[in-house]
Amino acid sequence: MVECIVVGAGGFIGAVCRYLIGLIPFNEGCAFPIKTFLINIAGSFLIGIIAALAMKTDWLNPRTVLFLKAGICGGFTTFSSFALETGDLIKGGRAHIAALYAILSVVCGTAAVFAGQGIIRKG
Repeated sequence: MVECIVVGAGGFIGAVCRYLIGLIPFNEGCAFPIKTFLINIAGSFLIGIIAALAMKTDWLNPRTVLFLKAGICGGFTTFSSFALETGDLIKGGRAHIAALYAILSVVCGTAAVFAGQGIIRKG
């Protein structure tokens, strides 16, 4: 039960941060969903750092890791928005932008995880 509360508290923080970033007026006329893309890449980078720290050190207890990874990162990043935006681009006749968005999201997200882990492993 405590783990559920830990994840929920972290999810609250992550979701609110994501919402607040979504309010920033940035490239509103752009067809490419840049805000969701940047949020997901930043979250991927952060979860890479957290995962590497959890493996490298023993000062992060399992509940803290759960709070950070499943809670904050899980609440901050959003696969559902990614999927919806990709579908909307396809329905709107912008399949080429949808494909670019999907490919870049997967490639850059995975690269961001490795980059976050690499920073911790070298440090």
